[in-house]
Amino acid sequence: MNKDLTVGKPSSVLWRFCLPLFGSIIFQQLYNIADSWVSGKFIGENALAAVGNSYEITLIFIAFAFGCNMGCSVVVSQLFGAKDYRQVKTAVFTAMLMTGAVCLVLMVFGLAGCRGLLALLHTPQEAMADSALYLKIYVLGLPFMFFYNVATGTFAALGDSRTPFLFLALSSTANIGMDVLFVTAFGMGVDGVAWATFICQGISCVLAMVVVLRRMRTLTAGMGRAPIFSAALLKKIAVIAVPSTLQQSFISVGNLVIQGVINGFGTGVMAGYSAGVKLNNLVITSFTTLANGISNYTAQNIGAAKRNRVRQGLQAGLKMVWLLCVPFCLLYFFAGEALVRFFMDEPTELALKTGIVFLRILSPFYFVVSVKLAADGVLRGAGMMRQFMIATFTDLILRVTLAVLLSRTALQSTGIWCAWPIGWSIATALSLLFYKTAFRKKETAVPVLEAC
Repeated sequence: MNKDLTVGKPSSVLWRFCLPLFGSIIFQQLYNIADSWVSGKFIGENALAAVGNSYEITLIFIAFAFGCNMGCSVVVSQLFGAKDYRQVKTAVFTAMLMTGAVCLVLMVFGLAGCRGLLALLHTPQEAMADSALYLKIYVLGLPFMFFYNVATGTFAALGDSRTPFLFLALSSTANIGMDVLFVTAFGMGVDGVAWATFICQGISCVLAMVVVLRRMRTLTAGMGRAPIFSAALLKKIAVIAVPSTLQQSFISVGNLVIQGVINGFGTGVMAGYSAGVKLNNLVITSFTTLANGISNYTAQNIGAAKRNRVRQGLQAGLKMVWLLCVPFCLLYFFAGEALVRFFMDEPTELALKTGIVFLRILSPFYFVVSVKLAADGVLRGAGMMRQFMIATFTDLILRVTLAVLLSRTALQSTGIWCAWPIGWSIATALSLLFYKTAFRKKETAVPVLEAC
């Protein structure tokens, strides 16, 4: 159901909109967590290392899908806030065409170059075959992931966070069962984990696209045919999509560099990091999803010329992410061992120690990075992509550089984890500075879809 985010008490509106988004990302992360859990529990530590190793490459593809999602979502949000429904439909179809083209290019690249990418990561020989197999099957499923992201971006732009939650709850639950079935009953290895994800994502994508097309038909009923493509809207979508993709891509490339450093410490550290980073990504992705909700809220209100509601929305958003920080921080810091063991049947001492130390170093700083991501949500919703990218790249450059340097000291692999809090802290200061500069007065004219 479509929801106007420009009316009602900002805190109540944002809470109702973002809570299903949070539920959605929990189920989305279950895809990756289930893959790692089944690999570690029912196949072995090398399989867990292979899935975790491949995951860093899949983040590059996810970065492009995320860019398509945000480009569609922010532009459609502003048009929906302005009640220009014919343009809403055109923007959605334009985003779909763009997404199809991007996906095709990435599939060719992924199928041809996956082994080369794994080699660049210094993937150990014992993990190479499983990593390559998992990655190739994942690439075959890219159309499902890409078009599903456009669908969820459209739902979010229309103020509907409930529909994608229902799709993900169903498909993610099914994925866990199929992972276990393919591996234990059918005797499959890493390929069984990958095919289970492929099938479940495919079903979820088809259902989401059917609902989106029906929603567009209802939205523009009686208005005549809307164009299926607009060069002007493509440009506006690209203004948001390209920086968002670059942001996520560079983060992914940075993570690949870090993964390469980690791989030099052997499969024990790789497996421990794989378990720890999945848990960490659950938190960061949750914050990012709530920030995306803040982006949709900001974009709709800017489209409706209600900029005074943006500050109130950010304040409500900060309360949400801080409430989320408390249980995750306590759980990861004090129960890290149990959580890491969840992913491995008989973990080595090194793998277990790596995962625990990783979580204890990062978890207290969730209170810091959550502020950055919430402020980034406002910047992106207002189309202030230049400032958004500066803060993001500062974080990335610091984390990658420090991870490489500190890993060569007496800290060894522990030095890699120490780079995260430093990058997060400095980037958070920058994001807040950019936000306060742009919104220091209620009457400040915030640029909409500012060219990057």
